[in-house]
Amino acid sequence: MDEAAARHSELEEIGFTGEPFMNPDLPGMIGAALARGHRVLVLTNAMRPMQRHKEALTRLFAAYGSRLSLRVSLDHFTRAGHEQIRGPRTFAPALAGLSWLSRAGFSPTVAACLPASADEADCRSGFAALFRALDLPLDAFNPAHLILFPDLADPAPPPEVSEACWQALHHTGRDLMCAHSRMVVHRKGAPEPSVVACTLQPYEPRFDLGPSLAAAARSVTLNHPHCARFCVFGAASCTARSVTLNHPHCARFCVFGAASCTAR
Repeated sequence: MDEAAARHSELEEIGFTGEPFMNPDLPGMIGAALARGHRVLVLTNAMRPMQRHKEALTRLFAAYGSRLSLRVSLDHFTRAGHEQIRGPRTFAPALAGLSWLSRAGFSPTVAACLPASADEADCRSGFAALFRALDLPLDAFNPAHLILFPDLADPAPPPEVSEACWQALHHTGRDLMCAHSRMVVHRKGAPEPSVVACTLQPYEPRFDLGPSLAAAARSVTLNHPHCARFCVFGAASCTARSVTLNHPHCARFCVFGAASCTAR
């Protein structure tokens, strides 16, 4: 954060992911980031590691309010669907943590994976029923409340990101998260942290950009299937302001139609 303050005064948001509450120092790290004026986004499964820090989270929220955001990973709206991915006895603890965050005054959001074979409307309807049953003030049809990420496990290879694709999508590589964000990871056994291109590639050597932000201030080649599936065609982002363009209207009206409802 010292290096970021010296080199990147434009830095607004710091995120913590990888079930960060497994690190007992996380509340202090969150507090340090908030004290510097940054927004903080914590991506968590809301299970026991997070719930051990309820008192610390309550204090941080009292001090910094909505500048602290938590996004809860919930892979399906049913126990069977969630536990198929997360393992047995994970659904109820995740719901308990999500409910506690809401009762404590946080405005948590939920992130889920939308398989390539699934229907988005059915998925959002299922989550809507779950949120009603839990009495959560979440609108499953609001992409800011329920973020549906592309399925990275989809066995079908993504299409090539050609120049024609960029033109059809009406954006460029400068719009993607790796153009303006970096992830710091300290791998087990490594002598020092590394700065990598994004949260999806913590172990790919070609996306390791060095030990400092200065070393990492260079271009990133989008030569991994995740780049195409998640970021380019999925239009997904791990920031608190992400919106996934996974509805037919997004493609028909905005992306390929290049239409806008503003006066411009």
